[in-house]
Amino acid sequence: MNKPLKTIPKFANETEERAFWEQQDSTDYLDWTKAQQVVLPNLKPGTKTISLRLPQHLLDSIKAAANSRDVPYQSLIKVWLQEKLHSQ
Repeated sequence: MNKPLKTIPKFANETEERAFWEQQDSTDYLDWTKAQQVVLPNLKPGTKTISLRLPQHLLDSIKAAANSRDVPYQSLIKVWLQEKLHSQ
Protein backbone atom coordinates (compact mmCIF):
# COMPACT_ATOMS: atom_id res chain seq x y z
CA MET A 1 0.00 0.00 0.00
CA ASN A 2 1.40 3.37 -1.02
CA LYS A 3 1.35 6.05 1.61
CA PRO A 4 0.31 9.54 0.50
CA LEU A 5 3.28 11.79 -0.20
CA LYS A 6 3.74 15.09 1.59
CA THR A 7 4.09 18.29 -0.44
CA ILE A 8 7.62 19.68 -0.68
CA PRO A 9 7.59 23.22 0.71
CA LYS A 10 8.96 26.27 -1.14
CA PHE A 11 12.33 27.46 0.13
CA ALA A 12 13.66 31.01 0.21
CA ASN A 13 17.24 29.89 -0.39
CA GLU A 14 19.53 26.89 -0.54
CA THR A 15 20.51 27.17 3.13
CA GLU A 16 16.87 26.86 4.18
CA GLU A 17 16.37 23.88 1.87
CA ARG A 18 19.51 22.17 3.17
CA ALA A 19 18.35 22.60 6.77
CA PHE A 20 14.94 21.14 5.87
CA TRP A 21 16.34 18.01 4.19
CA GLU A 22 18.78 17.41 7.04
CA GLN A 23 15.76 16.92 9.32
CA GLN A 24 13.36 15.09 6.96
CA ASP A 25 13.11 11.65 5.42
CA SER A 26 12.89 12.10 1.65
CA THR A 27 10.70 9.01 1.29
CA ASP A 28 7.89 10.99 2.92
CA TYR A 29 8.07 13.43 -0.02
CA LEU A 30 9.28 11.42 -3.03
CA ASP A 31 8.42 8.07 -4.56
CA TRP A 32 11.91 6.68 -5.14
CA THR A 33 10.52 3.64 -6.99
CA LYS A 34 9.93 5.96 -9.96
CA ALA A 35 13.44 7.43 -9.89
CA GLN A 36 15.46 7.28 -13.10
CA GLN A 37 19.22 7.40 -13.56
CA VAL A 38 20.46 10.54 -15.30
CA VAL A 39 23.71 11.57 -16.93
CA LEU A 40 25.05 15.03 -16.12
CA PRO A 41 27.57 15.64 -18.91
CA ASN A 42 28.49 19.21 -17.94
CA LEU A 43 29.85 18.35 -14.50
CA LYS A 44 33.58 18.64 -14.11
CA PRO A 45 34.88 15.09 -14.22
CA GLY A 46 37.14 13.80 -11.49
CA THR A 47 40.71 12.87 -12.23
CA LYS A 48 42.44 9.56 -11.79
CA THR A 49 46.15 9.04 -11.44
CA ILE A 50 47.62 6.56 -13.90
CA SER A 51 51.07 5.18 -14.48
CA LEU A 52 52.30 5.60 -18.04
CA ARG A 53 55.63 4.20 -19.16
CA LEU A 54 57.28 6.22 -21.92
CA PRO A 55 60.69 5.92 -23.50
CA GLN A 56 63.03 8.49 -21.93
CA HIS A 57 63.67 10.25 -25.26
CA LEU A 58 59.90 10.68 -25.81
CA LEU A 59 59.39 12.08 -22.32
CA ASP A 60 62.32 14.45 -22.82
CA SER A 61 60.79 15.66 -26.10
CA ILE A 62 57.40 16.20 -24.44
CA LYS A 63 59.01 18.12 -21.58
CA ALA A 64 60.92 20.30 -24.05
CA ALA A 65 57.72 21.03 -25.99
CA ALA A 66 55.90 21.88 -22.75
CA ASN A 67 58.75 24.10 -21.62
CA SER A 68 58.67 26.05 -24.89
CA ARG A 69 54.92 26.61 -24.35
CA ASP A 70 55.45 27.43 -20.65
CA VAL A 71 53.00 24.77 -19.45
CA PRO A 72 53.47 21.68 -17.27
CA TYR A 73 54.24 18.63 -19.37
CA GLN A 74 51.37 16.61 -17.82
CA SER A 75 48.93 19.35 -18.88
CA LEU A 76 50.33 19.33 -22.40
CA ILE A 77 49.91 15.56 -22.61
CA LYS A 78 46.25 15.92 -21.52
CA VAL A 79 45.64 18.62 -24.14
CA TRP A 80 47.21 16.52 -26.87
CA LEU A 81 45.20 13.45 -25.88
CA GLN A 82 41.98 15.46 -25.83
CA GLU A 83 42.72 16.99 -29.25
CA LYS A 84 43.49 13.59 -30.73
CA LEU A 85 40.32 12.11 -29.27
CA HIS A 86 38.16 14.86 -30.78
CA SER A 87 39.83 14.67 -34.19
CA GLN A 88 38.76 11.03 -34.63
